[in-house]
Amino acid sequence: MSNDGPQAVCASDLASIVGEENAVCLWENIELGQQKLIQQAISNEKPQGVYASGKLPSCIVYPRTQEQLATVIATAHTNNWRILPCGSGSKLNWGGLAKGIDVVVCTERINQLIEHAVGDLTVTVEAGMKFSQLQALLAKSRQFLALDPTAPESATIGGIVATADTGSLRQRYGSVRDQLLGITFVRADGQMAKAGGRVVKNVAGYDLMKLFTGSYGTLGVISQVTFRVYPLPEASGTVVLTGSVKAVSQGADILRGSALTPVQADLLSTKLVSSLGLGEGLGLIARFQSISESVKEQSNRVLEVGQKLGLDGAIFADGDEANLWQRLQERIYNTATESVITCKIGVLPTAAVEILTEVELGLIHISSGLGLLQLESKNQILKVRDRTQANKGFLTILSAPMAVKEQVDVWGYTGNALPLMRRIKEQFDSKNILSPGRFLGGI
Repeated sequence: MSNDGPQAVCASDLASIVGEENAVCLWENIELGQQKLIQQAISNEKPQGVYASGKLPSCIVYPRTQEQLATVIATAHTNNWRILPCGSGSKLNWGGLAKGIDVVVCTERINQLIEHAVGDLTVTVEAGMKFSQLQALLAKSRQFLALDPTAPESATIGGIVATADTGSLRQRYGSVRDQLLGITFVRADGQMAKAGGRVVKNVAGYDLMKLFTGSYGTLGVISQVTFRVYPLPEASGTVVLTGSVKAVSQGADILRGSALTPVQADLLSTKLVSSLGLGEGLGLIARFQSISESVKEQSNRVLEVGQKLGLDGAIFADGDEANLWQRLQERIYNTATESVITCKIGVLPTAAVEILTEVELGLIHISSGLGLLQLESKNQILKVRDRTQANKGFLTILSAPMAVKEQVDVWGYTGNALPLMRRIKEQFDSKNILSPGRFLGGI
């Protein structure tokens, strides 16, 4: 085999590994079915950019076991085929534009429950299991995985780890990295490797798990993960305060410095508040989950703080509360039109209000300073990015039209670690066949 470049993808080679029904050639006239998201993205029917201009992938492969996945990756490595790993495709349009992809490897059919240690509060699943399915399994034992990712109905566990995708629950439970106990992945050469374990106190491989979380499939293909889980809370309640910028900012400062323990707490932009029918002005939303008495007491204390500051307040419970958080996520991630640009930001928590007053649609966590914004143009991205960097933060484009991603650096990284990242990439994937172009610096 010549090493001058990738050989043409031979569909029969892949079909012999996974079966003809699990290797889809894109030139065939097939129905999209449950693979609609991936197919649309590959054919560029999706308005958000996924692939760099030029060559599109030749086929999609659906391994059904971790062993098949390893064999597919090994075959690609031998032939220098460039691979785009994905789960359900719900975040396929995040990150940089993938370059010169030959094969999309979809892990959604590698989706078995390996072990649920109820007493140890841990669960091990294959990467293709959907988040919603895992939550349903855990709920039978009155437990849950404390993440609230994008597209919870379709997102896979592997995709959540690969993109470090969590939401407002990080206020109480931390990030994906904080809850990950073990990981199994397929290296670029097709060999399987493990880090961590299946028990809460096991710290072996800790750094490697952190390295893979948020790596966008550029270092290896995640095949199995172990998470810590938590008991389902007895009760839940959400308080929303709305009003003037100054008063909401004061409310956030008071909540941050108090002994209250919200599991979710975010600042909301004025347009987000109004679009959800929550009132006028900036918003502060806080959710409490514990025993019933604690939820009521803490919710009322937040409401009292709002009243003293002249803010409008309301408490949501039961179905109304669940509906509110669902609508909030749908609104902040809405990419129904081609012009929508969704960005992840991080700023000093004290600068969150300043950023939100400059955008129409946005949400920022009050403690971490991490959040999501919807922007409308290249110029607005650059303006807000300058403002976040001035506040010791960052702005990263998640999803955007291809033209925007071609003109603006998706990651906007200004640190000095890029040479180190390139060396790590070289060590894990010397042929650069895994998700080329998706990570910062074109990695």
